Amino acid sequence: MENRKVLVGMSGGVDSAAAALLLRRGGWESVGCTLRLYDNEDIGEPQEGTCCSLEAVEDARGAARKLGIDHYTFNFSRQFRRCVMDDFVSAYREGQTPNPCVQCNRFIKFDALLRRAEELEIGHIATGHYARVDYDGDLDRWRLLRGKDRRKDQTYFLYPLTQKVLSRLLLPVGEYDKPAIRAMAASAGFSSAGRPDSQDICFVPDGDYAGFLRRYGGVELVPGDFVDEEGRVLGRHRGLPCYTTGQRRGLGVSADRPLYVLRKDASRNQVVLGDEARLYSRTVWAKDFNWVSLPPQDEPLAVTAKTRYSQTEASGTLYPEADGMVRMEFDDPQRAVTPGQSLVCYQGELVVGGGIILRAGR
Repeated sequence: MENRKVLVGMSGGVDSAAAALLLRRGGWESVGCTLRLYDNEDIGEPQEGTCCSLEAVEDARGAARKLGIDHYTFNFSRQFRRCVMDDFVSAYREGQTPNPCVQCNRFIKFDALLRRAEELEIGHIATGHYARVDYDGDLDRWRLLRGKDRRKDQTYFLYPLTQKVLSRLLLPVGEYDKPAIRAMAASAGFSSAGRPDSQDICFVPDGDYAGFLRRYGGVELVPGDFVDEEGRVLGRHRGLPCYTTGQRRGLGVSADRPLYVLRKDASRNQVVLGDEARLYSRTVWAKDFNWVSLPPQDEPLAVTAKTRYSQTEASGTLYPEADGMVRMEFDDPQRAVTPGQSLVCYQGELVVGGGIILRAGR
């Protein structure tokens, strides 16, 4: 007999509260939980609206009370520090621009949450992500699919999920659009129903990456040279973490034409500037590629792909390489491909997989 118990990750936001509501209506025996992801001594008291703030925990508890389900708070701060925050610092030290939400989903919100569910003898986990899961009997694999609301689809951040996690994962919000979720939450009396979505990294809610890197990681900003592609010095930069590929504003360099950040060279502590045309790349290499929905492939595959969350995916061919590497050849060059971000590939509604971008070429 199927275990109809589900552990619902409740961040205090509207989407996870609605997920718990939908599961309760569907007859699932639900238990709510909020994850404490970092300690105050690491970064200070979390700001209101972030997933670790006291306000968020109280909102999650309040939603659980309205639903008549138990609610617990789990301290995952040690795992989060090691797998997400330390990785964030390391990537910036190497001159990359990381995406910590991908690492959090890989190691914390699903993997660690599933282990906790197993300890509690709960058969499933659930979150409020805008995505869907189904089972393909012909492939004998669980598949990750886009959310019905393409504007809110969050599969870009979910490609690291494993078959084990997908087989136990419920994503009820993925069948709805955001307005319907807000209306549902409002009718249930949830305090989060009208709250705006957070756009910040949870442990850097003020957007001051350099300040976080200095306070938490001991990364001091080391000034260096802005150079062109021939190595000619154009000016001085404030420190590599202050810049990202494609950036134009805030460079403080005088020139007879607009200049953009083309790349960062951590070994020389240099930021390379150039014309916008030099930002476009047709070839992208990515590591640690996870074939989330398909079995690992050894032949080229026609896909669409994107190299950052806010992008519309573009068509091209994915070439598997050795040791978890892939090479993506886009039909049309892509702008400002950034090492540390993710290459995520699709076939229609299906998420093929994704990996961390290493470099791009023309």
